[in-house]
Amino acid sequence: MKSINYIYVISSILISAPIGIGIGYILRKNIAEKKIGSAEEQAKLIISKAHKEAETKKKEILLEAKEEVHRLRNEFERENRERRNEIQRLERRVQQKEETLDRKSENLEKKEEHLNKTLKELAAKEEEIKELYQKQIEELERISGLTTEEAKEMLLSDLEKKLKHEAVVMIREIESKAKEEAHKKATEIISYAIQKCAADYVAESTISVVTLPNDEMKGRIIGREGRNIRALETITGVDLIIDDTPEAVILSCFDPIRREIARVALEKLILDGRIHPARIEEMVEKARREINAHIKEEGERATFDVGIHNLHPELVKLLGRLKYRTSYGQNVLQHSIEVSYLAGLMAAELGADVKIAKRAGLLHDIGKAVDYEVEGTHVEIGINLLRKFRESEEVIHAMSTHHGDYEPQTIEAVLVTAADAISAARPGARRETLETYIKRLEKLESIANSYEGVEKAYAIQAGREIRIMVKPEEIDDDSMVLLAREISEKIENSLEYPGQIKVNVIRETRAIDYAK
Repeated sequence: MKSINYIYVISSILISAPIGIGIGYILRKNIAEKKIGSAEEQAKLIISKAHKEAETKKKEILLEAKEEVHRLRNEFERENRERRNEIQRLERRVQQKEETLDRKSENLEKKEEHLNKTLKELAAKEEEIKELYQKQIEELERISGLTTEEAKEMLLSDLEKKLKHEAVVMIREIESKAKEEAHKKATEIISYAIQKCAADYVAESTISVVTLPNDEMKGRIIGREGRNIRALETITGVDLIIDDTPEAVILSCFDPIRREIARVALEKLILDGRIHPARIEEMVEKARREINAHIKEEGERATFDVGIHNLHPELVKLLGRLKYRTSYGQNVLQHSIEVSYLAGLMAAELGADVKIAKRAGLLHDIGKAVDYEVEGTHVEIGINLLRKFRESEEVIHAMSTHHGDYEPQTIEAVLVTAADAISAARPGARRETLETYIKRLEKLESIANSYEGVEKAYAIQAGREIRIMVKPEEIDDDSMVLLAREISEKIENSLEYPGQIKVNVIRETRAIDYAK
């Protein structure tokens, strides 16, 4: 039974499977055909809609293009109209200018014709005036009985009398005014004269007196045929004056260092007793070394007195040289010490830097120690020296402003300037005559030294003589005469001086050998 059932079931399955498959196929086919139809309809709808949208877009684009073309056409036509209007306006202006130029040209031609006519009329009138003038002159001469020259002389004579009268009146007025101010003017003139009178001071500042043990020493100083005195004057550049003054020799020189060297050397020679050219050279060199040592001591003393330390040794030496330098009769080292004191006191009162003020005050005139050796003002020379020896910029600035060459930027600079003015302006501090005198002698020496072949030159006899030593290998005896003439002419053209200056050119040849 069970096998029959299995067979029945299997046979049922086998029969129903194809039937199910066929039914499924038919159902699926109908469903698929329905979906395909529906998709085709949708596709047609989409295509139709796309065609409609495309047509609409196309129309819109064409419409926009037409509007743009219309707008561009309108703009072009507007620009074209504006250009035509501008061209027409320019043409009208050009035409107006041409018409104006034509009118001006016509007016100029008319004016030229009128001017030519006027010139001819003026020329004719000028001739008539000349004829009338000549007739008037002749008539006046006939009536007055005087010629033209006689009439001129008469007029000039009358004019001269009037001018003399007016001159007399003016002179009387001037004299009257002068008398009114006579007392005032006389007082000023006398004051200026007293202030500028420095004859005694100049004498004291430019001469030194050496005391002799006896008058016989004068002959030994002069030497045989004057060889000793010539050697001493030649080596030192100092003028020795040996006159009737008992037991005394006068040394004259505007350079105090040279004069001091000569004084020390002469005193040593007098003590030694051996006076001859070789010994003179030895003593002068020894005196020069002593003076240099003294200069250093003076510089150290100045720094100690004002309380300044750590100063470069070369600056100390330059300070010592200022002891032998004067400015308008005032000792420059003493002036520098005064300025340092004053600047320091004022700085302390105002709360400024006392050390910078005192240091700048002491060094403010340091350039004067070498201003005759280096080109430039003593301020510029001083700035270069301080920078060379590495002074601080504060000190350099403070000293650089004391003559107004630079604007002060610090209170210490203002104080140094004020202290310099106070020290220089006090009564009796300065005398212009000595400074002018020394400058003239320095200029005299610089003129001589400017020529080639000149070894050294000394102004002596209070500037009445310039003694010039030349190099014998460069200047011969004939050239000496020409050199003296050229220097004399240059001195005459460059300097103003009283009396005359003797130009003394010396050529000396020496031969030195050693016996071994």
